[in-house]
Amino acid sequence: MYDLTGFQRDLLYVISGQEEPHGLAIKEELENYYEKEIHHGRLYPNLDELVDKGLVEKAEKDRRTNVYSVTARGRRELEARRDWENQYVDLE
Repeated sequence: MYDLTGFQRDLLYVISGQEEPHGLAIKEELENYYEKEIHHGRLYPNLDELVDKGLVEKAEKDRRTNVYSVTARGRRELEARRDWENQYVDLE
């Protein structure tokens, strides 16, 4: 997880919070968070990099739509990141 950009981490979090979201659903969620447009040229190469790193799986829903899901490795990375963050952030 240390070698991911902040945007890639956010992608991973969004994908993990939805059940097999498609690219446009991920894009919409991030646009709501960032409060600005996310261009396809930024979104899809970063999704592909997460797939290449083995953190996300991509499956074809139909000819035009891919769906994404976090792999077991991706979940372990998210948990490790959460544990690391919790060392430094006490919200109680």
